[in-house]
Amino acid sequence: MYGLIGKMTAADGKRDELIAILLEGTGEMPGCLSYVVAKDPDDDAAIWVTEVWDSAESHLASLQLPAVQEAIGKGREMIAGFGERHETEVVGGWGLDG
Repeated sequence: MYGLIGKMTAADGKRDELIAILLEGTGEMPGCLSYVVAKDPDDDAAIWVTEVWDSAESHLASLQLPAVQEAIGKGREMIAGFGERHETEVVGGWGLDG
């Protein structure tokens, strides 16, 4: 399994709108076992996205899906920047087995 944890910073006052875009159209991503979007409680502009995939290849392929491309296009101007990004080698956990 492949994991990705990333932080992005929303433009001023756009965090909730950007979160809504990140969550729409993400239900049908083949190979995605978990996709969690969270607000940073200490930074009003920061968003954390935690993903678990069956493989790195599935993650890469998801970036070409029409719904994902549409979300990227809609959210691009609301993103002020990106912060930490960590790839992980997922070994298991609750809810990841189907």
